[in-house]
Amino acid sequence: MKIARLLPSAALPALLTFTVSAGPLVYEGSRGAGKSKHLVFIASDHEYKSEETLPALARILARHHGFKCTVLFGVNDKGEIVPGHSNVPGLEALKSADLMVVFTRFQNWPDEQMQHFVDYLNRGGPIVGLRTATHGFQIPGNSKWAKYGNGYGGEEYKGGWGRQVLGEKWAGHYGGNHRQSTRLGIVPDQKDHPILRGVKDMWAQCGGYKAAPLAPSTVLAMAQPLQGMTPDSPPNQKMPPVPGAWTRSYRSKAGKQGRVFTSTYGASNDILSEGYRRLLINGCFWAVGLEDQI
Repeated sequence: MKIARLLPSAALPALLTFTVSAGPLVYEGSRGAGKSKHLVFIASDHEYKSEETLPALARILARHHGFKCTVLFGVNDKGEIVPGHSNVPGLEALKSADLMVVFTRFQNWPDEQMQHFVDYLNRGGPIVGLRTATHGFQIPGNSKWAKYGNGYGGEEYKGGWGRQVLGEKWAGHYGGNHRQSTRLGIVPDQKDHPILRGVKDMWAQCGGYKAAPLAPSTVLAMAQPLQGMTPDSPPNQKMPPVPGAWTRSYRSKAGKQGRVFTSTYGASNDILSEGYRRLLINGCFWAVGLEDQI
């Protein structure tokens, strides 16, 4: 079923069309820099409400910037969203995707679904990975997809998809999760990077992750654990900052270099921070090759 809705914005009275069903959620932007681009968002984690974060980001990118945005969810057999469920119908949308945004945790998809994901990697499509995407898959060793699993031990793909593509796998919490929030500070040498254009005062409610991105990676923001759950909480002096957002690239089976932007934050409450929300939107623009339009 198609529903057209005039969005309540005096600044931008754009008309969006989206699909309401048990399957993919689709936002169609009407105008903007992203008019010809298709972004596919994959939401299925157990803890950080990717099923809220990704539709919110997709709606912004469609409404304000003209992208077509398809959001896919982990669902049960009834088509009901079940956070973290290893069943994401609609992944064939990746065939026409110009960008894949991943926010998953410990997934083990059916073969048909995983094939669409691997086909996207094989063609070197750009990627944005958020929070638990670093450990987005947990796949048995006897599976043909085993190398994509978190912490895979084989030398040809050591660490799995998280380490080899996003730059980091699951490395552990850094500070008290849900007790210590995080302030993200721009790396001075990267202040002119397109992703950081207009970005300031970044704060995330979820706690820190340990991270040491696989070289070569360019760290854009360092994450400082705080001693509390408000933006003005003092820093934890015993915990120096660690990388919280970075860029890198991966080489596809076809030999193409695919752009990657990764951040170890992105819980639904994190995007209430205007600075952090802008970082993620800018990251999508950069990954899809529209950095001049930021």
